[in-house]
Amino acid sequence: MVKKQNKDITKSPISKGSEVNDKRARKINASTVYETCSEQLSPFGGLLGLIKFLDLIRFKEVFEQLYIKPSREPKLGNYRMVVGLVMLLFIGFNRLWHFTYIRLDAMICGFFRLTCLPAASTFWRYVNSLGINQANSFLSILRVLRERVWLQCGLKYQKIHLSTDTTVETIYGNQQGGRKGHNTKNRGKKGYRPVLCFIDETREYLIGKLRKGETMSGEEIAKFIKNIKTQLPGCVEKVLFRGDGVFFSWQSVKACLEEGFDFIIANKGARPPFDPMTWYNPKKQQPFEYNCCTYQPLGWDSPCPFVAMRIPKDLKVPSGQPIQCELFADDRYTYRIFCTSLTEKSHKVIVKYDKRADVENLVGEAKREGLDAIPSAKFKNNFAYFQVVMLAYNIWRYFKMMAEISTRSNASHSNPDNAPLQGVANNQIRIGRLKLLLIGAKVVYHTKDKVKYSIHDSRTYGLMRFFNYLDKARSKARPWVQGSLWPCRYSLNL
Repeated sequence: MVKKQNKDITKSPISKGSEVNDKRARKINASTVYETCSEQLSPFGGLLGLIKFLDLIRFKEVFEQLYIKPSREPKLGNYRMVVGLVMLLFIGFNRLWHFTYIRLDAMICGFFRLTCLPAASTFWRYVNSLGINQANSFLSILRVLRERVWLQCGLKYQKIHLSTDTTVETIYGNQQGGRKGHNTKNRGKKGYRPVLCFIDETREYLIGKLRKGETMSGEEIAKFIKNIKTQLPGCVEKVLFRGDGVFFSWQSVKACLEEGFDFIIANKGARPPFDPMTWYNPKKQQPFEYNCCTYQPLGWDSPCPFVAMRIPKDLKVPSGQPIQCELFADDRYTYRIFCTSLTEKSHKVIVKYDKRADVENLVGEAKREGLDAIPSAKFKNNFAYFQVVMLAYNIWRYFKMMAEISTRSNASHSNPDNAPLQGVANNQIRIGRLKLLLIGAKVVYHTKDKVKYSIHDSRTYGLMRFFNYLDKARSKARPWVQGSLWPCRYSLNL
């Protein structure tokens, strides 16, 4: 006998995803029971991605082949000591004493295969053994990593734009090499005067060094420019060097010409004679005028093109008062003059130079990442620590680049799982830490160690996709070994 029923008694399927756990609301109050657990927890779950990244680029093999070992032989080995410093800076701690906070972290101890990291003084003694030879070896490591990451990310820049600038690091003690000089924020205090060069296309650090608190001489600038070519990847054929008035000298111009670099350097001290009849205005909506000429300053071996931009001064005179006229016509304008090797129109050359303004943001970010922290009173130790900081800075740049590429290769941009990592390459490092590093993780021990992430964290799915991308790349042949995109200039066959 069949009975007819109007009610639908079909059972609805139960989702086995995260919605099951979301149905019950948590009740936390003053009487909530609390206890401890035996699993190790870590707030730096993204360090697993860093470990995968270092394995992808074969960082250990590159380090062992290029690093010049100091006289001090640590018990952990040079590789793990340097990686410990890099991890400290990667997390965001920029002082060696901050090792106290991460000595028992599950992810870091698991990488070092220790139950507890050595005391902070152990790492300080290692930094105290570093010198100029180690700093130069870090630059050699950086140039190899740059080629490998560019090949892994499919980058092929035939022309790059370099932005170079000097900055001031104020010191508050008796550190060697400190000098009183140009220090607008702390006038009269001693400081260092490091120089840094960045690539605009990838916003990464190319070359630089820690300097005494003195203005760079022409010979020092020329030597610095000649060292740039040793850091360039094999695909780069043309370079546009841009610098402010500190780099204005015949030695720097001659070095650019000998190396085959195009350059735009701000004028400092020279007075080129511009024809008053050749000023032109390319945009009628703006009052700016441009001009160019060829001029040979005193002491230069040959003439060089100069371009200029003049801006009318905004003379605000209160009403009812007589207007004081300028004695000379040049007093009515503010001039911006540049020395260049480009043959384009003057306004186009100055537009290219103005894009150099972003270097101030990059220098400020590098200082916040650890350049402002002076660990030692010895200049040679600080000289090497400078390159360690910039190594961690570049690793963050590469880490974010590959994280964004992983979102393009896995799914479409409309996928909500990829939303947290879209555009992460253009974010500052402090934002990258929130998206890729500061994610809670649990390290559990069964037959094999395992790291677990919460399914309730919106960043987890994007992080899982990034890990899958790194695992697939690790399982394939390295592109720098095949050399299919462009030949490596510094191939180590690793």
